[in-house]
Parts: sequence; structure tokens; C-alpha cells
Amino acid sequence: MAGRGAPARRAGRLALSILLLASTAALPGAAVAQTGSETSAPANAVASAIRQQVGGKLRDFYRARGYWPLWIVGEAPGPQASALVDVIETVEVDGLDPERYSPERLRRLIDDAESGNLRSLASLEVALSGALADLVRDMREPRIEIRYLEESLEPTRAKPDAILRRAALAKSTLDYVRNLGWMSPLYGQLREALLSAEPGNGDARVNVPSGPLLRPGMTGERVALLRARLGLPEGDAYDDALRDRVRRFQSSRGLPADGLAGARTVAALNRGAAKPPVDRRELLRLNLERARLLPDAWTRHIVVDAAAARLWYYEGGAEQGTMRVVAGTPETQTPMMAGLVRYATLNPYWNVPVDLVRKRIAPKVLSGVSLERQGYEALSDWTANARVIPASTIDWRGVEAGTVEPRVRELPGRGNSMGSVKFMFPNDLGIYLHDTPQKNLFAKADRHFSNGCVRLEDAGRLGKWLFSRTLKPESSAPEQHVPVPEPVPVYLMYFTASPDAGGVKYVADVYNRDRPALQHLASR
Repeated sequence: MAGRGAPARRAGRLALSILLLASTAALPGAAVAQTGSETSAPANAVASAIRQQVGGKLRDFYRARGYWPLWIVGEAPGPQASALVDVIETVEVDGLDPERYSPERLRRLIDDAESGNLRSLASLEVALSGALADLVRDMREPRIEIRYLEESLEPTRAKPDAILRRAALAKSTLDYVRNLGWMSPLYGQLREALLSAEPGNGDARVNVPSGPLLRPGMTGERVALLRARLGLPEGDAYDDALRDRVRRFQSSRGLPADGLAGARTVAALNRGAAKPPVDRRELLRLNLERARLLPDAWTRHIVVDAAAARLWYYEGGAEQGTMRVVAGTPETQTPMMAGLVRYATLNPYWNVPVDLVRKRIAPKVLSGVSLERQGYEALSDWTANARVIPASTIDWRGVEAGTVEPRVRELPGRGNSMGSVKFMFPNDLGIYLHDTPQKNLFAKADRHFSNGCVRLEDAGRLGKWLFSRTLKPESSAPEQHVPVPEPVPVYLMYFTASPDAGGVKYVADVYNRDRPALQHLASR
């Protein structure tokens, strides 16, 4: 586990390494080209003033770009200057202290620089770059744990010049700052939701009696109790405000968000009366911390959300696609971990878990349905050099009783549980992404049916993105391994609150991870 005490932390390491090589794109000539004008004497004068003032850890960044400014446009502070201070003044939501970045001093420097004085402009330029470097390093510092399968993915604190090069390569510095371009888009959207979230969840001690369905337009004592339970002003009318609050509660519990208080909704509310629900703001904070583990959208990577059973993939500064997935059951959970997708396996076998061999396969063999007819074969052991053995050599009654645990694998084919392809990121838990013939599962609201692996709604589309071509086996031979040209990070995450159609979608905590995680954060 990579915890807080690790000596160094850096998320998005791969992207930053690439960007270091691309830093020449941010030379003065490139900056001028973006403005559509020739180098001017005032601009050269600003660069000269920056050269006289910059030092320390920022000097390498400015020297490489001819001391061209990042925050000054012409002879005045650009809008990105104030935008950075706007962000700094709200970083309490990120668990940071705004005063560490001196927002009042930065505001004064912006005011002073409006005069066009070269020394003031240079002072502002250097101060803003220093503030951004500190802010990015602090905001990217993880506070919860995830298992890293590759050392290259373990976060360390990026150097200031690398952070500033990343900012300089953005098409718009203003948009980069406003949108927190150094963070995952999931982080930015959750952060916005937390900034605007209403505190409180009403009075969790209130119990709403069971009874007929409550709907808009109704009045009465049960409606009054429902209003109190959900934190609305006193009254007994089922108005639009109550309907909206019921919808939000239903969404937070993974229930159909129809705004009607039926038996399931009332039961969920009353469970909260005995066991107070997690406060909405605290839930957003927790999921914000989970999103902090992710790289920025310039890093080519995949994110799997096991809670909502959804996958996203990113590249070039933006989301490139999303799809539904099937994740592990509460008994066979999909873990939180990060690895590198290194290869695809076409026409894959499926090594059947021993409990499924006992429950599903052994009874059929004992009833007279051969292993071969079921589409399986038995192997001698679990090593890479295992050989196929006759099914008749296995004590199937012992298998059914649980005293014998043979290795059985499903043969490739249309009905194979792996489908046509699986994407491998080596780990000792046997977790991977794979195709599936059970397409009907993706239409379900709750998609927690797997043994821990992640079943893909559209494995072909993900494969085309990973390989920049359609994956096709060369023959009918099983287990054809195709290496990914450049290994791609994959993050298996758990978001009980995540961005959805301009808002936030709340789903049930199916793995019961939220409360222990909140307690861990509170103890830090």
C-alpha cells in the first residue's frame, strides 16, 4: 500500500514525463504565434524584467521559454491571474489553507501591475507561478490509500518547472486554471458540487410511519414528518421542494429517483433514523479524496468506478469515452488498485473459480453431462506449464463435497465467460477487464454480478482505443497475446458520488466502504 508516509508522491507521473520532453512547445515563438502578432518591444521588456527577478526553482522553467510570461498579456495581468487567486480563495474545500498561497498579497500585486510598471509585472509573474506550483503539489497530495501495482504509478511531488510546463502547454491558461486542468475532470466536477452543496440532511431522528404512497399534492401528518426528516421548513404539503428533496434522497441511496415516497423510500429513511446517513457534504468530500488519486486528463488512462459500475477513458485533455460495466458482488468485491494494461488476450480461456466448479460444474458431471460437453477442460495444476488431463481422473464427488479442488478452464468460444478478449494488468488477485456474452446485464440498474473482474459493455471499442485499431485474432487458436504499444494506466476506483449529466449521481455503498473511509479521514 502506498500511504501518506511514502517519501515522495506524484500522480500523473507518465504524463509529466512526456510533457517535460514537449516543453520546447512553450518557447517564446510559440507563445507569440498564439497571439497572432510579432514579438513587441514591451513584451521583450517584460521578459527582461522577469529574467532579473526570477530565481530558485522557477528559473529553469523561465530560462527554457526565454523568460516569456505565463500570466502577463501585453503590459497588464491577464485574466488567468485573477482566476488563480479565485481558485486559491476556495481551497478550503480541497482541505487546504488558502493563506499558504497568500491570496491577499497576490491581489495587491495584481492591482500594482495594472499600472504597467515592468518591475511590478515581473513580481506578479514570479509570485503567481510560485503559487501555482505550490498549489498543484499540495492539491495532488493523496490522503487515502490505493494499491499500486507498478512503481511508476506511485505518486511523488512534481517539480515546480514540470508543473509550470504543463500549464504553459495548455491551449488556454485561463481555462486550465479555472477548470483545475492539473486534476482529473472527475475531481473538478465533484469539487464544484461540494462548493455548492447544501449542509445537513434534516432530522435523522424522525421516523415516518408506513402507509400509502406519498405523492405531490398530498397533505397530512406523514407528509409533515417527511418534510422534517428531509430538512424542509415546517408544513404538511407535498410540494415541489419536497419532491425534489425526495428525489435527491432516492438518488443518494441508489433508489429509482421518481420523487414519490413509497414503501422502499420510507424504509430507507427510517433506517437512517436508527443509523444516521452519511452527510451529503461528507460523502462528497470522501469521493473528492478518491478522485484526488487520479491523474489529469492529459494522461492516457482508464478509470473504472466499481460503485456505479461505469468506466471512462481519457486522453489529450478530455474524456474520450465511457461505458457501463459489471463489477464484483459485495461478497467478491472489485478492489481499489492501479495498474498498467500491458496486453490483450484474444480467444481467452477462463479459469473457473473453485467454488463455481463445486457449485455449477461438478453436479452436472455427476448427473452425466461431460466436462467437454459443458465447454470445459481439466488441467493438472495451476502452474503455467499445466497439462490437460482426462476429466475421468478427477474425484467429482470430492469436488462437490469441497474436499477436492481441481483446475478447470472454459474453452474459447461464443459462450465463453471472457467473451472474445480480456485486457490484462498483471496482479496477484487475478483481476482484469474483459468482454462478456451476458449483454443483458448492462441494462440493469445494479450491475454487481462478477467475481471481482470487470465485464465491459463494449470491449471492442475499448480495444480500438487502446491499440488504435480493431483487434482481431489471427486464427482460432486460444490465448493470442497482443502487447499494448504503450502500457496504459487503469485505476479501479469506488465512487458513491460521481458526476452525471451536469450534476452528481449518488449510488448505494454496496461494499460498505464509506463509513470506514470517513473514519480514517477524520483520524488524520
